[in-house]
Amino acid sequence: MRYEYVPTTWGDVIGDLTGKEVRFKPTYREVGTRPVRGDIIANGLTILPPRKKLIDYSDPTFPSAVWLLARPEAGVKPIKPSGDREQDIKTTKASLKLGTTLVMDNSCLDPTLYDLEGKGYKLKRFTGSTNLNDIVPALLKHESDMTLLDVPDVMVAMERWSGQVMVIGPISEEQRMGAAFRKDSPELRKAFNTFLAQIKQDGTYMQLVKKYFRAAPRYLPEFFKDLPARP
Repeated sequence: MRYEYVPTTWGDVIGDLTGKEVRFKPTYREVGTRPVRGDIIANGLTILPPRKKLIDYSDPTFPSAVWLLARPEAGVKPIKPSGDREQDIKTTKASLKLGTTLVMDNSCLDPTLYDLEGKGYKLKRFTGSTNLNDIVPALLKHESDMTLLDVPDVMVAMERWSGQVMVIGPISEEQRMGAAFRKDSPELRKAFNTFLAQIKQDGTYMQLVKKYFRAAPRYLPEFFKDLPARP
């Protein structure tokens, strides 16, 4: 089928889909209207409870989580995994006291999602861009000691800037990403889910994973364990 790419930003993407101006702080609320610019958010949107009030998600398209990333010279050491995710998150959060950490409001890197506000951590709002891909370059320019980052972007960063960044540990439990739809588009959502199930079953999905996120099955094996690879 023919599709049209519509560029947007993290701050505008949900409004561009729904035609509604929304604020998520201090609580979710609609504050106005805007033109609808697209029919699907298909760039890997983390499934978060506040967003479900406004949009419907597809079946999960990819696993994720939020980890803490640092420059090797920042003086922060990776945690020693305990086998207990909750304890590892607690230990990782303690590392936030050792320097400044980049965060981004109204994204999956929003500190309020992980109970980081008001804890004495040196959180620094990333305002240089609305693109999550620009956070690691900012970190490498010494704009901060550490940064929150979702797992898919961590994988890209570890390959692109090998030796220049390191994973400290988890900030969140495992999450899921999905495509997003307006609540008045159930048939489009259903068609997408049918397509997604088909490419997972015939091996196309795993072929794409191995091409673009080859380390994902090693880091988050539970999500991929039953998915066949294309012969």
